[in-house]
Amino acid sequence: MDVITALQSRYSVRAYLPEPLPDELIGEVFDLARLAQSGTNSQPWHIAVVSGEACDELRRRLCERFDSGDRGERDFPLPADPLPDALMDRRRACGYSYYETMGVERADREGRARIARKNFELFGAPHAAFFSMPRVLGVSSAVDVGILLQTVTLLMVERGIGSIAQGALAQYADTAREVADIPEGNGILFGMSFGYTDTDDVINTVRMPREPLEAVASFVS
Repeated sequence: MDVITALQSRYSVRAYLPEPLPDELIGEVFDLARLAQSGTNSQPWHIAVVSGEACDELRRRLCERFDSGDRGERDFPLPADPLPDALMDRRRACGYSYYETMGVERADREGRARIARKNFELFGAPHAAFFSMPRVLGVSSAVDVGILLQTVTLLMVERGIGSIAQGALAQYADTAREVADIPEGNGILFGMSFGYTDTDDVINTVRMPREPLEAVASFVS
């Protein structure tokens, strides 16, 4: 598979088959991902993969906290100010697309909460990964970790593996640290659920549009 095909066929998978991936396949993906670029070759990242019984325990603990109403605490806090209108509109449209597909009305708070809970159920995936970096680092290093995430995602597409990047998995960073092997002094930026895609689940029929090039890029010559 070439890069163009991988980019065009990738989507965020929100329902998985319970069958785990072979350890060798997981190792191959993350070993190749080490080749991703980073500023001054600092390679500020760490990936902590959780599978099997550990993944089930992680899922249980995350859902327990979500169900209790605990909002958690992130290692790297979200911006305090609201998003610009255009970005907020895109975020809302994304959520509404999933609500509609799942037969949930916008006013149905309980239904929306059930969909939000799927993040902490890891969407039924048999594997999760946490991407972290030393807490002392700033935005430029976070960009490097984002590059690593995209590299992992495309490698997974090439190998028939579904995945979804989840900022929500950073919400309960302390719980993640109880199960996943996160280096001391590192903060979790985001997580990822991954595995074989359940192609029969209706939630995986949703595809998100992208803005036209002129809305996101400018060219001067």
